[in-house]
Amino acid sequence: MIEDNTDVRENIAEILQLAAYSVFTAQNGKEGVELALKEKPDLIICDIMMPVLDGHGVLHLLGKHKETEAIPFIFLTAKSEKGDFRKGMELGADDYITKPFDDLELLNAIEIRIKKNERLKGEFTKTVDGINDFINEAKGIDALTEFSKEREIRFFKKKDDIYKEGAYPKGLFFISKGRVKTYQTNKDGKELVTNLLKEGDFFGYLPLLQEGKYSGSASALEDCELYFINKEDFFSLIYKNAAVSRRFIEILSDNLRENEQQLIKLAYSSVRKRVAEALVKLFDKYKTEQEMPFSIALSREDLAQIVGTATETVIRTLSDFKEEKYIDITGGKIKIINYDKLKNLKD
Repeated sequence: MIEDNTDVRENIAEILQLAAYSVFTAQNGKEGVELALKEKPDLIICDIMMPVLDGHGVLHLLGKHKETEAIPFIFLTAKSEKGDFRKGMELGADDYITKPFDDLELLNAIEIRIKKNERLKGEFTKTVDGINDFINEAKGIDALTEFSKEREIRFFKKKDDIYKEGAYPKGLFFISKGRVKTYQTNKDGKELVTNLLKEGDFFGYLPLLQEGKYSGSASALEDCELYFINKEDFFSLIYKNAAVSRRFIEILSDNLRENEQQLIKLAYSSVRKRVAEALVKLFDKYKTEQEMPFSIALSREDLAQIVGTATETVIRTLSDFKEEKYIDITGGKIKIINYDKLKNLKD
């Protein structure tokens, strides 16, 4: 609790202690920043008009420290001008209470912000409903309700282009149903698959962060339903709330290490090992309990693009694996019958 008025500060502290909260108090912004960095509280209540350092300065400084940037922050002020309200929210405040207020209003605001912060830190269901819940939690701040709420489902048939290299992005995608590949094309027109995606995955976000064009393309491996999050929603999530920013970036960065490992394998592994690793990757990415033993209808061209070799080479290698009883091939579907041997295959 950061408040320069002694009576107000002591009164609020007493109310919170009666509600079973542990309370630390500071009488100006400078002391408040030092106290927050030391104690790392679960929530900060801060007056705006204070000597030494005002509330906006407190929020700005705490936002520069990783250990305090995501702490829920409630402004407390007697000022009710819209411009002052907006400035605080643009700096990343979570709520705004105008004096005079009653005890219940304060306690409800604190409880709501702590609960929302805990939910944002946690896991969410990787479904459209789960993403809606996550976004709605993130946008629960009153000052962000003006941002666009238009989020739509887009349908794509197998082999349809979702976006093409060189285009400008208008948002990012979340897979509700189906499977997607991202790929890059060299000057000779050959394609290399850079990622395989499934239900619950995001993609198409890097060019938004870089403010540039798509560096690759994406297409549907099968019929898909994709949830489109427009650019305005994305940036409101990333830039307007530190807890959301860290959580969202963590979600979106899951595949970076995998892509680095793929580049190393392309450089140093034999074709035979790369085909085996591609089949293992498909198994790990797409298997479900209902699909055991696992099989996938994947064109040999798509598999060759994942492996980074000619289609004819993939066909020969698959024939070898079938003879060695690592896989079976029926009606174009590849069925993995010896996952462990594929995974442990040496060059």
